[in-house]
Amino acid sequence: MSVGADSTWFHRRGALAADGWQSVVDDRTPGWEHTGIRVAEIADGESLELPEGDVEQLIVPLAGSFTVAHGTVEQGTGETALAGRASVFSGPTDVLYLPPRTRARIRGAGRFAVATSPSTADKPVQHIPASAAPVELRGGGASSREVHNFGTPGTLDADRLIVCEVITPSSNWSSYPPHKHDEHVPGSETRLEEIYYFESAPTAGAAAGEGASPFGLFSAYSSPAGEIEIDAMVRTGDIALIPYGYHGPAVAAPGYDLYYLNVMAGPDPERAWLISDDPAHAWARESWPREGIDPRLPLNDEGHNR
Repeated sequence: MSVGADSTWFHRRGALAADGWQSVVDDRTPGWEHTGIRVAEIADGESLELPEGDVEQLIVPLAGSFTVAHGTVEQGTGETALAGRASVFSGPTDVLYLPPRTRARIRGAGRFAVATSPSTADKPVQHIPASAAPVELRGGGASSREVHNFGTPGTLDADRLIVCEVITPSSNWSSYPPHKHDEHVPGSETRLEEIYYFESAPTAGAAAGEGASPFGLFSAYSSPAGEIEIDAMVRTGDIALIPYGYHGPAVAAPGYDLYYLNVMAGPDPERAWLISDDPAHAWARESWPREGIDPRLPLNDEGHNR
């Protein structure tokens, strides 16, 4: 199946709009079971209520600041201020984890995402400040990228959710080599559904005019676990769903930086991101130590056009 012929696994901005949300992926999405995402943009004075039920949620400010009123029977009520950031290219953000059966309403001004996974686990409400989000510089040379691990094991005490975000500077490749996580191989690979939510913007200092249309490229292809084919130009607000198969690369076009939020969860007993590279391209990792990390990283510039 291809993007041009089938929209099962790739969705343009607004194609999944529902109930005041710009995009919604949840258990109503055909073929989808373990992960979800909600994306919204609200103005000052507006608010949105999160669904209450057997689902754990992680609120991720994309641009702007927010206040979250939340409450559970076990932990009582509270209010958490999320400082957020100017844009996804301005460095890490603080995030808020809400356990299952939590009532919550978000108010503020800006754009935010809510990563979700079905769960009934008893976990505490957790506010992870930006200063506590590990920043990983991964890869090397033109495969250098920056990863913010605010929702990964070791940082967040979640039940199923694994959430991180990746910044790929202009002309670089990420999600590379192409890899998969669709088989349960103890100690080597875990089964994880994955959501990619994309944003793109002219790189700071670029001479982009008002007519510029920031974009990147993203691909996914079949593995023995299932057939999938995505070869798409991706822009702010687009979403790719990866139920199985090899995925990558994600490529930032020259003059534009690329961002994506990854939401993962699966049925295996271990909450871990264990992957298998496509054997045809795994050798690409060998050059990274020699090439070193792109000196433009970490990218924490406030001057991006949005």
